[in-house]
Amino acid sequence: MQAHLVQASEVKKTIEWIICHLDDHYAADSVAAAIALGAAAAETASESDGQITTFSQFSPPSNFSRGFSIQERGNDAATMSNLSRNFRADILRENTEAVFAACDAAHGRWAKILGVRAPLHSKLRLQEFLNIYNITQEFITATEKIGGRLGYSIRGTIQSQAKAFVDFQHESRMAKLKAILDQENWAEIDVPDEFQTIVTSLFSSKSETSGHADDDSADTATSQTEVVRNSSDPSMVDAGLPNISHNTAQTDSTSTHPDSTAQNNDTKSRERGRSSPRMLSFGGVAYHMVNCGLILVKMLSEYIDMNNSLTGLSSEVVHRVVDILKFFNTRTCQLVLGAGAMQVSGLKSITSKHLALTSQVIGFTYTIIPEIKRILFLRVPETHKGLLMLEVDRVAQDYKVHRDEIHSKLVQIMRERLLVHLRSLPQIVESLNRQEDNDSQPSQFARSITKVVLSSTHLCSDTFPSVPSVDPFEEVGLLQRVLCRTLHEVDVQAIFRQVVIIFHSQISEAFSRLDISSQQARQRAHRDVQHLLGCIRSLPSDSKSNPPNWGPLDEFLEQNFDAEASQ
Repeated sequence: MQAHLVQASEVKKTIEWIICHLDDHYAADSVAAAIALGAAAAETASESDGQITTFSQFSPPSNFSRGFSIQERGNDAATMSNLSRNFRADILRENTEAVFAACDAAHGRWAKILGVRAPLHSKLRLQEFLNIYNITQEFITATEKIGGRLGYSIRGTIQSQAKAFVDFQHESRMAKLKAILDQENWAEIDVPDEFQTIVTSLFSSKSETSGHADDDSADTATSQTEVVRNSSDPSMVDAGLPNISHNTAQTDSTSTHPDSTAQNNDTKSRERGRSSPRMLSFGGVAYHMVNCGLILVKMLSEYIDMNNSLTGLSSEVVHRVVDILKFFNTRTCQLVLGAGAMQVSGLKSITSKHLALTSQVIGFTYTIIPEIKRILFLRVPETHKGLLMLEVDRVAQDYKVHRDEIHSKLVQIMRERLLVHLRSLPQIVESLNRQEDNDSQPSQFARSITKVVLSSTHLCSDTFPSVPSVDPFEEVGLLQRVLCRTLHEVDVQAIFRQVVIIFHSQISEAFSRLDISSQQARQRAHRDVQHLLGCIRSLPSDSKSNPPNWGPLDEFLEQNFDAEASQ
């Protein structure tokens, strides 16, 4: 102990001498020299086996300072300055390494905690997972700023857990949607206000979001979360809406929406009857909905929430949205057009009402896909946008094709019913050729067709008496009523434009094959053709011809019944 005290005393003296005689040096340089001198003294002390050795041999003699030449002092100053710089650099490097090592150790501990909880994190709700995700990101940012290096390990850990979270959420939603589709009875339901709020908050501010994309996306995520959490309907939990009441007689058909066009649609719905259910409005157009369609809307809003919150995984979220849209479209086609619902959900048949409602759901989804793409792609990196846009556009095209196939199926139903009815026409004409016919009214064949078709439009209801009929063609009248009440006017016109073409071609062809030998039969056929043409002209087609819905049956009338027409 005494030896150490002596050495400390000698070091102190040496430092004092350096400070007094090196006028041009910083204190740090003097300290560096002192430490070097002290280290030499310590080595000498250890070599003397613990004996007390003074620093007198290292201390400058009384005449040492006086013998210094200017050149010697300059050389010594340069040497000590270099020592100081090296010493300082070593200290800074060691401190930096120590801080980085501490940050790296903290990253390792944090990553270990995340790893232990990994199975739980993927099953959390979005907001709960975001709490962990955001805290981790803040910790990474702070430690990287302090340590001066990127924490690749912990970044990889939290990113992999975020991807696992997206994957689990997607898988659970796919399974849930499949179960809901398999239980769907394809009956129209009253749209709760919460779902209209979701659609309005996500898609109604297109012009505003184009200039303030980030702010609006954040607001969208907040409003959507509030809608899902604050739903007062107990049936609107994650399991879906299987218990939404179908008794719409007790509900008001009107709802308050900011869109004036949507209000007009609600007014039209009220005019059709107080029992008409509330519809889902988007872009000024109202859509009839079924349970699975509303569940899909809710799920899409949740994917948009994930996209806005986990911006680093935007490309992954877009892939999942494409997957769920593809699945919904494919499974819906299998259940309705493919009649799979008769096996899985117990439907006795697939009716025109089912087809019309499916068309509405598919049409609504097709309409919102461009808006979904616009919102999601605000976060997608430019390098990934090309391929992802192609995938989304391909899905949109699939929905359009599906909707067109539903409309074609409706047209096919009408065609089949017409062909069934036309099979009885030759027997009717043959009976007319054998007997006198003084009835001035159209035949039962023509009246049954017009009764079936015109009954839905309330045209000519007083012109001809109601004729009992068990023809399958009565379903055509029901079909027209269903379509006019369920589909949009433009869709109804597109469907009946094809129906008009089929009516003209099939009826004119059937009459041209008839062997009409008696004058009475010719007169009856003439009255029937005129009657059928009146029916065809009343169909809701978008024909621009004059008279409306003009076609081959008109030409047949002109070519074969000129004499009767002149009479």
